[in-house]
Amino acid sequence: MKNRNLIGLLCMGALLILAGCGGAPRKIVVLDFAEGRVVDLSITEKLTGVNDYVFFSLPKKSEFLDGYIQGVVTDYADNPIQGVVVRAVASAEGQESQDQFDTGEKALAVSSFDPGVSDSNGFYRIRFSLPIVNGIVDVRGKLVYNPGWEEEKANLGKAYEPQMKQSPFRLYYEEKTGMIVFAEGIRKVIVAPVRGLSDGTASAPLPGTLPPSSQSSAAPKKEASKPAASKSEDDLFKGFGFGP
Repeated sequence: MKNRNLIGLLCMGALLILAGCGGAPRKIVVLDFAEGRVVDLSITEKLTGVNDYVFFSLPKKSEFLDGYIQGVVTDYADNPIQGVVVRAVASAEGQESQDQFDTGEKALAVSSFDPGVSDSNGFYRIRFSLPIVNGIVDVRGKLVYNPGWEEEKANLGKAYEPQMKQSPFRLYYEEKTGMIVFAEGIRKVIVAPVRGLSDGTASAPLPGTLPPSSQSSAAPKKEASKPAASKSEDDLFKGFGFGP
């Protein structure tokens, strides 16, 4: 009877373990303040060092937040542009992140970003892997749009010059609350002046310039002036009696 109860308890424990292993994946984002800029988030473990004990050593693993930063590249007329490179560069991390790892571990536990390239719809995705320290990710950096466009223009004779060369950003994640925040710095917005009122009367002009395509189309075309007939031709026809 005791053996039967023991077998039953072992079977129940095995079922609980299997149920725990096959459970639904943990939802790591509950509050999304990134507004669609940061997507496909997951938490992974990576080897970042070794724990040395008296008679043995064990590998030391750290948690990382993996995901993508996405955006869209268009021209002045809102048409998607393909083949534009966008890079994310980390410039500063919290002091706690630096103090959490020793000298050897810092080489492995660092923030990494893969560059993104816009597709035929103008969408780009920058893959990142950021270490989670004390349940928090706090990384500052900058987004660089189409770096090296000047060299491309010099070598190929054509390139896409970005309206905004770079912009600062901050990515913050709190594991306890599941909150993700992606904030960008000051964004430059380009406007074009327009004229005319609803009643058809013209308004006073505004300062500013039109987009390059509008300026070329708005420029008035000069009509080619017809060459005036020379006085010798006029005298020639008059000699045959065709003149007035």
